[in-house]
Amino acid sequence: MTLAVRVPDELSARVPAEQRGEGLGRDAVRLLVSRGSEVSHHAFTELPALLRAGDVLIVNTSQTLPAAVDAVAGHARVVVHFSTRGDDGRWAVEVREPDGRGTTRPRAGGPADSVVRLPGDVRLVVEEPLAPGSGRLWWARVSADVPSLLRRHGRPIRYSYTERDQPLSAHQTVFALPSADGAGSAEMPSAARPFTADLVARLVSRGVQFAPVTLHTGVASPEAHEPPYPELFEVPGTSARLINAARAGGGRVIAVGTTAVRAVESAAGPGGVVRAAGGRTELLVTPERGVGVVDGLLTGLHEPQASHLLMLEAIAGRAAVGRGYTEAVRRLYLWHEFGDVHLLLPEEFAHTENCSGNCW
Repeated sequence: MTLAVRVPDELSARVPAEQRGEGLGRDAVRLLVSRGSEVSHHAFTELPALLRAGDVLIVNTSQTLPAAVDAVAGHARVVVHFSTRGDDGRWAVEVREPDGRGTTRPRAGGPADSVVRLPGDVRLVVEEPLAPGSGRLWWARVSADVPSLLRRHGRPIRYSYTERDQPLSAHQTVFALPSADGAGSAEMPSAARPFTADLVARLVSRGVQFAPVTLHTGVASPEAHEPPYPELFEVPGTSARLINAARAGGGRVIAVGTTAVRAVESAAGPGGVVRAAGGRTELLVTPERGVGVVDGLLTGLHEPQASHLLMLEAIAGRAAVGRGYTEAVRRLYLWHEFGDVHLLLPEEFAHTENCSGNCW
């Protein structure tokens, strides 16, 4: 899906919400709501009023890694973005070129057997493209433990539309949990970034439930709108049971972020029944495939060419996504990981069943 909208550069969120003004928190973002043919505009803090008792939010607990490391390839300075750990111990990496402004630009990957020198006398040997024909991401073997290397020398991945480096804490969501093996996401599962402990408490008090899942997302270069490649995920049995119970009781299943959609749809069996599952998922959610579990999605605003839009279309339909994005540009919503968010809900009618007492 490609949208016929142009997003002006000034609509890129250059710093987190809490840095845009005194007294602002990370929840000081706007919330665009698409529901069938209707589009409405809200503050993110109004989210509890848009949900109802029995709804369940699927949240991704993957922590963000300091996945960017300065390095040297030959005589050239480069920045290595560590993306995904393979089953054989290798890492998928993207080697980029510093742009002189604190960020990076694309650089031709490879060739095979080329060596990149990392801090601490660590060697990275590029071996083969992640996928046939891919020039961006390569499998590489590293002569040290990568999570330890990132803890010592890494920083969060930053792209050119942002104003400055941010601490790792700015790239973590309130749901992020450390993992025993140091695994995490190369880029923040950013749809959950505006949530605060206070907002979570308000949602819980309203009867909204949370189902945690994990999907460690890889590097999504802003210059290459490629479909996601295989990523590690886990859906615990407790979350599977919670989601199934919500569906049986008429509650809506709303994913917080496209990563949560990919995880839970990967764990769905016949009839949309979710079971405990984990491993490496290759699932692509497209309009042709459709969705079996999720009813709605809370997500950031994506580039008009982004492959993620196919997932939005699978959930809400092409027309609803197009209407929402047209309104988002017209009303000057902010894009990218520090920007505003978009809630896509199913259309409801006056005779909708299972609407609990706090419907509005």
